[in-house]
Amino acid sequence: MKSLPATIAAGVLALCVIIAGWAAIIPCGIIIGILYLAQLLIKALKTYLKSSEVREEKKVSKRALGEVIKKHRTDNKMTQEFVAEYLGVSRQAVSKWEGGTSDPSTSNLMALAKLFGITPEELLKEAREY
Repeated sequence: MKSLPATIAAGVLALCVIIAGWAAIIPCGIIIGILYLAQLLIKALKTYLKSSEVREEKKVSKRALGEVIKKHRTDNKMTQEFVAEYLGVSRQAVSKWEGGTSDPSTSNLMALAKLFGITPEELLKEAREY
């Protein structure tokens, strides 16, 4: 992943060299615009690289909620198909929630808690403690 910023920086540098060579042909406003876009791209890339801890924490949080959902489903001897039919979603959606690939919507989270016989707060609290 660290080679990506270097690749982008090299590309921006090459772009600047090309633009400098074409300065006689390309109007100055366009050159400034391209350089500004390059600056925004570098700034966005730096922000993305700094946010890796937050992304990892969110991934762990999703995984924890999914594991809690799966635990309650199996404890209540329910299949993913049954839960999906009860909520009006696909079995694949339930699978994605349990795998941590996606999160249920607020209304689905409330329906899950009702199905499992607990409050939504208890479900979320268990995920936080997981």
